[in-house]
Amino acid sequence: MYKKRTIEQTILEMGESFPCIVVYGPRQVGKSTTLDYIFPESMNRVTLDDLADRNLARENPKLFLEMNPWPVIIDEIQKVPELLDEIKIKIDDQRRIWLQNGEERQLMYILTGSNRFELQEGISESLAGRCGIIEMLSFSQMEKFGIPSEPFTPKIEELIYRAQKTTVRYRTRSQIFEDIFNGGMPDICTGVSKREAYFKSYVNTYIEKDVRKLISASNETQFRNFISIVALRTAQEVHYDEIACAVGIDVKTCKRWLSILETSGIIYFLQPYMAKVSNRIIKAPKLYFTDTGLCAFLCKWPDAKMLENCAMSGAFFETFVVSEILKNFFAFNKNPRDYLYYYRDIDQKEIDLLYVDETGIYPIEIKKGVSPKNPDKNFKVLQKYKKEVNRGLVIDCCDKIRALNENSFCFPAYLLGI
Repeated sequence: MYKKRTIEQTILEMGESFPCIVVYGPRQVGKSTTLDYIFPESMNRVTLDDLADRNLARENPKLFLEMNPWPVIIDEIQKVPELLDEIKIKIDDQRRIWLQNGEERQLMYILTGSNRFELQEGISESLAGRCGIIEMLSFSQMEKFGIPSEPFTPKIEELIYRAQKTTVRYRTRSQIFEDIFNGGMPDICTGVSKREAYFKSYVNTYIEKDVRKLISASNETQFRNFISIVALRTAQEVHYDEIACAVGIDVKTCKRWLSILETSGIIYFLQPYMAKVSNRIIKAPKLYFTDTGLCAFLCKWPDAKMLENCAMSGAFFETFVVSEILKNFFAFNKNPRDYLYYYRDIDQKEIDLLYVDETGIYPIEIKKGVSPKNPDKNFKVLQKYKKEVNRGLVIDCCDKIRALNENSFCFPAYLLGI
């Protein structure tokens, strides 16, 4: 059963602006299913998972595109980056025809990819100015419940207004941890696959199809261990030497493997907020898994109850909140790197999340409990910056929006996405 995705409108709007769009995202987050749903059946479709099509595309890209004329959806484009140059030629030739005939530009190519590692250079060189790029992650909680989302905002007045209109029902902390444990992968959320078997197959497929050719075969077992060790550090600052030591690899290899996880959408690096007056800020990024279900599987937690009560429960709750916000940003084609940061200084004063825009800084704390004591105690450290410090949020498991004081409000995690 297809569940409507928030990103659908973004894809359609991007298709009106570019002759080519590229939809990136981790494996099995629903890229192809979403495109099949929103574009007509008459549009050509081809996947480079098919060996015969892949060989033709690699050996004779011009003939491949003749055999699969536009408009066409090409899945797993990263398998044959050689196609990008030929797609550029086709687009430029067609642009000249449109210009000569005074015709409106059309969407020609829709490309999907599950790994940007091999494509970044090709996209930037061959298709610069010709394609729009969209990132896609697994289901958000609102998508799982079939409820339309709005772009994320930390502005309390707007959140109160939205909360008054929403039909979202309250979810307890235990229910939220069930969501965290299961994650947002479509096959799990729609009941197509059992969680344990699905993630076991997912990790195997990811390593075999996306990673094996990027690392030496002798390192495959080590890489599996590496992913699990990284999962145990979700919502923590990245210390490359410590991770490298735990896995038994050098720091250079550790950085490269983390880069592979990042470019394939498995993890996200949240950067610290930096300003000239703030050279005392800790400079290491924080690491978050983009799907909490995969992270919990890699950490080997057997069920949601144990996850809720374990020593890592706070880190998983924080990962859930950050990943929900990331999913929202990508769905509305906003770059989270332009807005989202964290704060921590050498005095150990930390703020989980900062939303920064032209109106100032919005501090956000993330707590798994209900009405925690003094959760906004560090918000005042932001006053040293030459930006307006706006009213902040404490995202927790409360049942409704509540005022802590004049400058901060508790906001329920189950309402993320309204």
